[in-house]
Amino acid sequence: MTGCGGKLARLTSQSQYDICVPGECMQQLSTEICITRNPHAAGCNRLLKVLLHGSCSYDCAYCSVRLDRSHHSFAPHELAEIVHEQYRNNLTGGLFLSSGVPHDTDDVMDGLIETARILRGRGYPGYLHLKVLPGASRDDIREAARLADCISLNVETTGESRLRFLSGIKDYANDIIKRIGWIADAAPGRFMTQLVIGAAGETDREIFDCISSLYGQMHPSRIYYSGFHSLPKTRLSSHESTPAWRPRRWYQVDSLIREYGFSRKELLPLLDDNGILPNDDPKALLARGSDPVDLNSASFADLIRVPGIGPTTARTIIASREDRWIRGPDDLDMDAACLKRAMPYLAFEGTPRQATLALFG
Repeated sequence: MTGCGGKLARLTSQSQYDICVPGECMQQLSTEICITRNPHAAGCNRLLKVLLHGSCSYDCAYCSVRLDRSHHSFAPHELAEIVHEQYRNNLTGGLFLSSGVPHDTDDVMDGLIETARILRGRGYPGYLHLKVLPGASRDDIREAARLADCISLNVETTGESRLRFLSGIKDYANDIIKRIGWIADAAPGRFMTQLVIGAAGETDREIFDCISSLYGQMHPSRIYYSGFHSLPKTRLSSHESTPAWRPRRWYQVDSLIREYGFSRKELLPLLDDNGILPNDDPKALLARGSDPVDLNSASFADLIRVPGIGPTTARTIIASREDRWIRGPDDLDMDAACLKRAMPYLAFEGTPRQATLALFG
């Protein structure tokens, strides 16, 4: 591959293991790859995801970027021009920019930040997500937070011993956790992180303790979960790839924490005696054996703990019962699949209240 188009194709394909959105969909647009982003989430619908440098001196055991000897890279002004042109032509709505680290971390961070600075200086208003590198300086993190809509640094795994299995270069406490703390200070509510599930042999209990600590102390806007993929020629090429259901279950647990407000104490029973998260809907697991929820008297907190009922549906139920008594499933404006999941956990009990003026409106 030669020329800008060849570099762009190579450096977008190498970025695929950094997650932008859960269940992201890769689209090929001419020579570059875009991500289909959830239109209901903040940001853009199509996101160019690319590396500034396509080679790396780090020794991460599962990473194919470190094996690349082509040394493809962009100069900041070069990539900024490509992104700006694509934005003007409505090919992409934003940029997710990461990088391998072929040499000094500070130099590479300077390149990432300079790309962002050039884009913003040219009036680029699109969505911008910058990856922070392990060991980045606090000043660089502050500047990345100033320029970008969102910044992130991958926590990768659950602790120091697990990281040592994956890399002999990075220090978990200093290069990652300390930097995530700096990121939390610089971009509250605007930073993310990512765990690679299954690469280092971590237990589900370790994952649970890790994400509980991150949400409780650092308050990331969200955590992404990537299943380990065994790639040829990497040190973990003979390691079994993580089954797709494991990250999917962790996304469900994550949702119970972020969106539903489940506490650590409430979620601990999901893990069996061996600290394993089973391949089952975690919300349904927690609801089994509990008393049915009376839709005419249940609180918001009780309603959202019913499988099939989320915050929006719970608010709709509470609003509708102000006007009429909920006598059965036909009185619920719910998706059929969600209603089917919810029915075993619902009760339609009690005595209708005295009619109010709202009933005659």
